[in-house]
Amino acid sequence: MAWADNMPRIIETSHTRSQQYGLRRESAPDYSPLARNDLSLLIEQNRLLHAHAVPAMETLYQQIVNTHNMVILTDAQGVIVHSLGDDDFLEKASRVALQPGVAWSEQSRGTNAIGTAIAEGTPALVHADQHYLSANHFLTCSAAPIADHLGNVIGVLDVSGDQRSYHKHTMALVRMSALMIENQLFSAAFEDAITIRFHARPEFIGTLMEGIASFSPGGRFLAANRNGLFQLGLSTAALQSHTFSSLFGLPVSALFDHYRTASPGLLNLCMHNGVSVFGRAQLRLSNSVFQQSLTSDRATPATAPAPMSASQAASTARRLSGLRYLRTGDQQLELVIEKVTRVLGKDIPIMIMGETGTGKELLAQAIHNDSPRAMSPFVAVNCASIPETLIESELFGYEDGAFTGARKKGAIGKILQANGGTLFLDEIGDMPFSLQARLLRVLQERMVTPLGSDKSIPVNVELICATNHNLRDRIAKGLFREDLYYRLNGLVVKLPPLRERTDLETVVKKILATESNNGRYHVSAEILQLFRQHRWPGNFRQLTNLLRTAIVMAGDEHEICLRHMPDDFLDDIELAATQLAAPDPAQMVASGANLEEMEQSVILKSLEAHGGNVSATARALGVSRNTIYRKVPNLK
Repeated sequence: MAWADNMPRIIETSHTRSQQYGLRRESAPDYSPLARNDLSLLIEQNRLLHAHAVPAMETLYQQIVNTHNMVILTDAQGVIVHSLGDDDFLEKASRVALQPGVAWSEQSRGTNAIGTAIAEGTPALVHADQHYLSANHFLTCSAAPIADHLGNVIGVLDVSGDQRSYHKHTMALVRMSALMIENQLFSAAFEDAITIRFHARPEFIGTLMEGIASFSPGGRFLAANRNGLFQLGLSTAALQSHTFSSLFGLPVSALFDHYRTASPGLLNLCMHNGVSVFGRAQLRLSNSVFQQSLTSDRATPATAPAPMSASQAASTARRLSGLRYLRTGDQQLELVIEKVTRVLGKDIPIMIMGETGTGKELLAQAIHNDSPRAMSPFVAVNCASIPETLIESELFGYEDGAFTGARKKGAIGKILQANGGTLFLDEIGDMPFSLQARLLRVLQERMVTPLGSDKSIPVNVELICATNHNLRDRIAKGLFREDLYYRLNGLVVKLPPLRERTDLETVVKKILATESNNGRYHVSAEILQLFRQHRWPGNFRQLTNLLRTAIVMAGDEHEICLRHMPDDFLDDIELAATQLAAPDPAQMVASGANLEEMEQSVILKSLEAHGGNVSATARALGVSRNTIYRKVPNLK
């Protein structure tokens, strides 16, 4: 662990600071505590920290009871706010004043776990004579800083005891307890917000391993805990330009829709870095804000929406995500909508084909919202994101004790959660082959048997599937059952990729209106032309994330221009321009050119396209500047 490897350096640096503070190793320190009134004020100033830390301290104390140790909580300056300890250690501890109201900063006590953890902003283990003051050499202390939702240290959790009772696992317990306190403080920090708990493994949600991130009611990023920052792979500063949708690939409106279902399960999310995670959200929102966020694409600053009843809100949500809402003028999409409209309520399974990011789940949700089952659950399952070992229990549910780690009282599977409503199986082509036969049997018999049970439960669901695979090719390769394919193959529709759509300008305007909450942004003619030329490998997901970032970069400016575009998009544009400018290799071969001449010709064309800028050319071609100079010596 990094902190453990750094401890020798940390101790040495701390000793140097202690000397600079003018402390003497043999000095008899003053351990006078704060006066009673001042201590009461200190506790009141740290009321929130104290309230969330005390339960964790008591739990930690139960784990180390009778080990000659004390559990200590301090404020950000190292002043003890609360302590718990073994009776046989209290008398000795009183000699070094491990009691509320005493300061343990480095400035007053020299090197010690509490003060050093504050100074370094990292866990600190100070054992025996590593303490700067000789009076503290009989102690062994393990401390971990406690940070608020902004990453600022607001206190320290510490276990101090007789150095003869040192145990290497104590620090792990302290760090876990500090993280528990941080997570509780994080959850309490956002009353009017969307808070998502997420992890790549569903069993880790609700544990100290989970990532936590909070967003405004409109989806703007607010903060993330330590594990959240680690999983997202971005700093707090970098995350400020992101939204819930750009980080997790799901519109806020779809998140609200998910939690309107009778038994919402875990969310299947894909983070901005391509990692699939599971999530559970808390929507701690006031009613008026909740409704405004639902209707943000219709609301204007001058006409804020009036509070609506629950039934009105549900009706509004269905209307805004219905098939009519998807009509934006593209003839290919119009044909898709016309086809699915004809089969609504007819118990015909629908298969949606299309590239990643073309809006397959959005179409599935719209089909459900316009169907006779609109008031019943819509349950989405991403067959590609659930681990193969868990997908069977996720789909079919299980009884108590069905397998090791199963929850008490069992769990209802996704199919039963969708009973009476719509089951959406996304990425159906990636379903494990071994489960396809069981799914086929459920669809044919309309009965579900949970794992570990001998009872079959009737189920009535409307089935919608989606895939970006060619299922006939997967059948030929033995990866997909032909009989299941024909069971799912009722109505097959294909969503066109964004590069083939004729309604790009309308789509851009619609996304801008939705994401900015007021529709005051528009893209320049230059940007729109670049959009029309771009290949959009990520389709609408890529376009939406791009415009969200551009809105943040534009700030108070109304027109989104080239300078507001992310660097990766500009790099893609440059690369496309370079490829267009590059000579045809086949023609060069036909003319007798060798490989070196072909490489030089490509570089020269790219240099011309980039105005002679060697750095831009190297970046566009994916090579170093030295390679450019080596291939074209005349540049030197």
